[in-house]
Amino acid sequence: MQIAIASGKGGTGKTTISVVLAAYLASQKERVNILDCDVEEPNVNLFLKFSPDKKEAVFSVVPEVNLDKCDSCGRCSQICNFSAIVSIKDKPLVLSEMCHACGGCFLVCSSGALTKKKKEIGFREEAFQGQINYYGGKLKIGEAMSPPLIKAVKEKISLGFNLLDSPPGTSCPAIEAIGGSDYVILVTEPTPFGLHDLKLAVEMVRALKIDFGVLINRSDLGDDRVVKFCQQEKINILASIPNSRKIAESYSKGELVDIFLEEYQSDLKKIVQYLKILENKE
Repeated sequence: MQIAIASGKGGTGKTTISVVLAAYLASQKERVNILDCDVEEPNVNLFLKFSPDKKEAVFSVVPEVNLDKCDSCGRCSQICNFSAIVSIKDKPLVLSEMCHACGGCFLVCSSGALTKKKKEIGFREEAFQGQINYYGGKLKIGEAMSPPLIKAVKEKISLGFNLLDSPPGTSCPAIEAIGGSDYVILVTEPTPFGLHDLKLAVEMVRALKIDFGVLINRSDLGDDRVVKFCQQEKINILASIPNSRKIAESYSKGELVDIFLEEYQSDLKKIVQYLKILENKE
């Protein structure tokens, strides 16, 4: 089962929920894969503290133009939704920093003017300990496009529970991470900013036609507008986790897993039971 943990904004506790869910599943003898798809700011392994067993460079494929072969048809620039190829005086100019490596330009080039050029965009690492398999990626400094690296991390999805710690927001990286999931847990907080960005995230997940629920973190702060919104929209609230100074202090030290499991095991159990019900329906 593929479960994405996402949020409309950063700082809601998305990574916290990803890590403690993985730890709880492992404590129940479930085989779990946790994939850190937030490749611009990965920090899952700061909490797991696994020593990587394998680390490898990841490459993206970008087009390179042979102007001698180009017939100036313009189809490559027309198909690119990201303006990674633009036509200047009927000749294509490649802006590799904008390329999402979708490969569409190669499909429409009939003259053979485009060749595939490998470009290193970051690295992927993996580690294994007990019931948990960890996979993560880190984008190369200065690299603009993270979706190809996220796609490389997602190649490690396998049987069992797959928890995807997704990038915050609703742009291309988040969509790449969430796409193909069986369920999405949207982590939010009961503040005006939390509600605003939750609405955007809900719109995104509904557009992707993926089932989802909401987890309210620091639920005893702020107001009840998030709860009312979920009730109005008939959105399942999976759990409400109250604010805890003890959890915050352990988080700052990278030691939150054991304390979270101790204090909120019943909430994690309820979430996992719900996910197992969904899994059995498939």
